Amino acid sequence: MRFDVVTIFPGMFAPVLAESILGRAQAAGLADIRVHDLRRFTTDRHRTTDDYPYGGGVGMVMKPEPFFAAVETLRCPPAAACSEEVVLLSPQGERLRQPLARELAGRRHLILLCGHYEGVDERVRQHLATRAISIGDYVLTGGELPAMVVMDAVARLLPGVLGAEQGAQSDSFEDGLLEYPQYTRPAEFRGWQVPEVLLSGHHEQVRRWRRKQSLRRTRELRPDLLAAAHLTEEDRILLAEIEREQAEPDG
Repeated sequence: MRFDVVTIFPGMFAPVLAESILGRAQAAGLADIRVHDLRRFTTDRHRTTDDYPYGGGVGMVMKPEPFFAAVETLRCPPAAACSEEVVLLSPQGERLRQPLARELAGRRHLILLCGHYEGVDERVRQHLATRAISIGDYVLTGGELPAMVVMDAVARLLPGVLGAEQGAQSDSFEDGLLEYPQYTRPAEFRGWQVPEVLLSGHHEQVRRWRRKQSLRRTRELRPDLLAAAHLTEEDRILLAEIEREQAEPDG
């Protein structure tokens, strides 16, 4: 899969792209990540990428021409049929969630546009980007960190990137719930024990315990997710058990 990032701060990306999952994906030839300086696509001698907003106001707005020139240079030829997305990173975009990350992982080419200052000329959103994405309800100084988040969330879903092929399937949000608690050695640390069921070797009991803990954690921390999740009959039985257990001390 190919990622093209368009930014006025290309130097921010090198340390992140060389490490961990993104570094591994590139080394294995599973992800091709290229970072482009937006100033390369300007035409004036000052390499101008922003200007004052029409109608007045504070701050500067990023100009449309360099973004259009960049995307027109980087996008696939019309005959290539490479399922391309041009993504504007914006606090006004749709929220990045796991289903969206999985959808993007099915594309062959993502072009990520990083805004800055007071934002990007609206014509970029209307006539160039195929979608706008936000990583949360807060405002950052630019689109570079969101672009890194999008690439990390998408790259780890590409076949072969994670060491364990099933690893991504049990992550939080994959089935609409938070992930169950994880433990490793030692079995006892400072008097805190690993739950006995995880040491039992009984796979069905472990599976059921994990599902119950996933439901419990989601119920306590993100009830909004639980309300929207597709629950099985077993899930409903486990939730009833959780409710009874929580009611017992007060009984």
